[in-house]
Amino acid sequence: MNKDKIIDTIRTKIADKIQTFEKLIAETRASNNETKSSMGDKYETSREMVQQEINNLQRQLNETVNQQALIQKITSESSPKVQNGALVKTDRGLFYVAASVGEISIDQQKIMTVSAESPLIKAMFGKKKGDVFTINTVTQTIENIW
Repeated sequence: MNKDKIIDTIRTKIADKIQTFEKLIAETRASNNETKSSMGDKYETSREMVQQEINNLQRQLNETVNQQALIQKITSESSPKVQNGALVKTDRGLFYVAASVGEISIDQQKIMTVSAESPLIKAMFGKKKGDVFTINTVTQTIENIW
């Protein structure tokens, strides 16, 4: 399994997400400037709601930038155990431990990208090939780790 392709795909998805958030923030700020008026409280309430939306988008952008910093540190070296940067095959699927950007497809294989903070990865963290773990009453076996 080519982990370089996986990392490149994740980096691209994160960069696209950052670009989208930056664009949304800019557009929302522009619409906030357009609502400036002396028409009274209605506009102040509207501007406050727009500001809350900007704050929400900014928080999401910051989280995505943190994901980008994390993925920059990950290498494609093979892992003997489940840790950041590991590609893990269980009897239930293929998981890449890094930043959570959803499902990606590499060479016709579906891989779920999962954060190390997720309950699934916490349950399997540090385990090795052949180890068994249980999460939400579902038992899984680690078939391979790259």
